[in-house]
Amino acid sequence: MNSFLPGLYIVSTPIGNLEDITLRALNVLKNSDKILCEDTRRSIKLLNFYGIKKKLIPNHKFNEKKISNSIIQSISNGERISIISDAGTPIISDPGLIIVKECIKNKIDIFPIPGVSAVSTAMSVSGFDDQYFFYGFLQKKSSLIEKEINKIKDYDANIVFFVPAVKINFYIKYFKKFFKCRNIFIGREMTKIHETFYRENLDKFSGFKEKLKGELTVVLSKKINNSSQENFFDENKLIKDIEAYLKRYSLKDVVKLVSEKNNLSKKKVYNICLSIKKK
Repeated sequence: MNSFLPGLYIVSTPIGNLEDITLRALNVLKNSDKILCEDTRRSIKLLNFYGIKKKLIPNHKFNEKKISNSIIQSISNGERISIISDAGTPIISDPGLIIVKECIKNKIDIFPIPGVSAVSTAMSVSGFDDQYFFYGFLQKKSSLIEKEINKIKDYDANIVFFVPAVKINFYIKYFKKFFKCRNIFIGREMTKIHETFYRENLDKFSGFKEKLKGELTVVLSKKINNSSQENFFDENKLIKDIEAYLKRYSLKDVVKLVSEKNNLSKKKVYNICLSIKKK
């Protein structure tokens, strides 16, 4: 690849499914002299999957500043260095910003190799409009969380957060306190076998009873009114509920019960009931 110039390559990698990577990204990784990564144990799985044999250099929040000078020197000597994260697009809530700034400071070329991002993936299936504000990870201490959220609680846009699954109920209590009249979308294990989406009205959502694993992408909707709220519901769960009700109650009673419980129009519920009965 003669046109593969010296510089820093910001390479997007899969967020779960290893097939979600571009041909260009694979070509860049194959032609890199070194690859910076968060965790060599995770990144080696991706490289082995595609038969790429390259030197991996750990690059994380504890050593990024320390190694930045040597990386700049390597690129200045004509090397092509790629940076990847454990999942998705590097720098976005991941290590790498220090090295990018050093490259800019030293007038070293930086090449974006776009691809998968958990942010755009979640937004595409959230059911919300395309205006959003990406926040990333919140602080861990209560006082700092409240200080941060106070700055953004009135934003008239969808807001995207990254949340560790084990802490989701902890953060939901702050979402409920500061973000009134909004819906919440939660993407778990996106693009993986156990991919699951949760869609709830935040005011009514009390959190999860079971323990979740991994990292979650959470999207809070814009403030909602009754008409927009009606368009937001978990259809699969609703169908299961209606199927159970129809075995016990009349069609008329089911329509009344479900429409009131889920804040949906009777016509919408009636049509769902009819489609179930026709199966």
